[in-house]
Amino acid sequence: MESIDKATYELLASMVGGEEERDAMFGNAEVLNTGVEALTRLLQQVPLSSIGTENFRSLFVTTAADMRVILFMISRCVIRIRNYDCHQPDEQLLQEAALLYAPLAHKLGLYQLKSELEDLSLKFQEHDAYYHIAHMLNQKKRERDAYIARFVQAIDERLQPTGLHYHIKQRTKSIHSIYQKMKKQQVDVDGVYDLFALRIILDSPRDREHADCWQVFSIITDMYQFNPKRMRDWLSKPKSNGYESLHITVLGPDKHWVEVQIRTERMDDIAEHGLAAHWRYKGIKSTEGGIETWFAHIRTALETGDRDTVTGLVEDEVFVFTPRDDLFRLPIGATVLDFAYAVHTQVGNHCTGAKIGQKNVTLKHKLQSGDHVEIQTSNNQSPKRDWLGIATTSRARSKIRQSLKEAEAGRTTLAKELVERKMKNRKLEYAEATFMHTIKRLGFKIVTDFYRAIAEERLDVNNVLEAYQAQQRHERGEDEVETRSAGEFVMQKESNALSAPGSSQSGSQSDVLVIDQDLKGIDFQLARCCHPIFGDEVFGFVSATGGIKIHRTDCPNAEAMRQRAPYRFVRARWASKHGTQYSITLHIVGQDDMGIVNNITSVISKEEKILMRSINIDSFDGLFSGHLTVMLEDTDRLTGLIRKLKNIRGVKNVTRV
Repeated sequence: MESIDKATYELLASMVGGEEERDAMFGNAEVLNTGVEALTRLLQQVPLSSIGTENFRSLFVTTAADMRVILFMISRCVIRIRNYDCHQPDEQLLQEAALLYAPLAHKLGLYQLKSELEDLSLKFQEHDAYYHIAHMLNQKKRERDAYIARFVQAIDERLQPTGLHYHIKQRTKSIHSIYQKMKKQQVDVDGVYDLFALRIILDSPRDREHADCWQVFSIITDMYQFNPKRMRDWLSKPKSNGYESLHITVLGPDKHWVEVQIRTERMDDIAEHGLAAHWRYKGIKSTEGGIETWFAHIRTALETGDRDTVTGLVEDEVFVFTPRDDLFRLPIGATVLDFAYAVHTQVGNHCTGAKIGQKNVTLKHKLQSGDHVEIQTSNNQSPKRDWLGIATTSRARSKIRQSLKEAEAGRTTLAKELVERKMKNRKLEYAEATFMHTIKRLGFKIVTDFYRAIAEERLDVNNVLEAYQAQQRHERGEDEVETRSAGEFVMQKESNALSAPGSSQSGSQSDVLVIDQDLKGIDFQLARCCHPIFGDEVFGFVSATGGIKIHRTDCPNAEAMRQRAPYRFVRARWASKHGTQYSITLHIVGQDDMGIVNNITSVISKEEKILMRSINIDSFDGLFSGHLTVMLEDTDRLTGLIRKLKNIRGVKNVTRV
């Protein structure tokens, strides 16, 4: 113990209960020196703005790992400030005393040292305020003591006849506490209500505690006027930390305000020494955890001399710094990814790794207390599903799941838009029931799984649309008719273009496919992109499956097909018509006049062998635009219908889709 100066040595003895206890507890100088060196380095690395935070105090304790080191650091700080030359104050040590060591002393139940550290710090940092308060207190000390004695005597005289067992403690607030009150309330010393206070502590059985406390309350409020705004009833509804007491402020003799606290021995013991100890309700913010529980045990150990409790600490948290020296608390085992999400969600989403010191580390790297972590990000990075196996904190895992869900929703939306765009390009009408059956036949039970497969390019959109068309044919019953391959048909001479299939006559040397109207018996299809009807100039195109699709020569896709596969083109002509009707869609534009829809449908209903399947009209800004689908036999009837529709008043244009 030669390395500890005499004054600190004596102070340690008073803290732990005597010289014998001190020698037994602080006999291992090597452990003490190692801890002090570690804490000294930590304090040198951290800016003053950080040492007052709860997180830093927790880091400070876990770095020490042994409470004897903390007790020594508190003692050394007290002795140094006591011996200060007021003309050369050490600002660093004063800040440490007020922001670090005083709160730690309070948590350990070292209330006198806590008050001394705060008062001494204030003495050097706010010299004028300190001496002003001290002067005011000293000037009226005799008067104040006499007043308290008279006040206590009056209460004694009223309480003794009740038969209650009690004792009364009295105290004057510390200079630091008075200064904080003055700043908060913006008053001078005389304006601080509870400059001194009494605590009436009752020795009552458990079943009489509340009744006895309220009895004392009734007696005191009968004697003196009390301030209802400053009454605190923690008897009826104790604080969440278990604190129970009744606080009132009364106007005593000579119009002086006095705070009176009423509680029982059990309540006072819990407040001073229990898990809901005094420091929890005096503004020292903290969170439950291994360190806080340890502090509670240390307070008991300092009273009982249990050295094992003082020297042991189970760490369950790590404390790491950002490049700006902001301090974060994370659970043991936390990774770089956890830290990134603790800083900010977007930092976590784009995290690629980190730099600790001069070393680059991965997302999986586990953090240690005191690490200075610089997160590295990239705009190209995004959360992956395997990140859920890296993250350990609930916040990080929740944010990763949320990002994955949002990304999946975005990909699903894009895939859905792709399918809709392709359907419009092929001029396919969307039927929800048919589409759902298509998805099911493709092996998907859930629609989102179907769109995810498209987004991940495991399913080709073109194959989906071919399956959709096949489902449409199936629902119309077209796939139940026996068909033959286009290869079985004989190409007719051009001179026999109107002959029935299978006949052959001499004529032109140019082969032409003659189209019979009974299309159900052969492997032909009318292309949906241009909807050819009898009378249109057409050509055939041999598909990859062996069938032939019939297109109009002015089909918008004709040029692309010719460039892609000219060898698949087949010249084609219609055979004689047999009354077959074809579906045609017309686009109509005009003025939005009253009864325009009735006029259109009236014209169609008067036409022989023309049936209307659907009409869809939208109006905007005095105009209408819509689509009309009809069934008719040939181009002659189509031309005549278009001419009559154009003659309707208000119709500006009619075009074939």
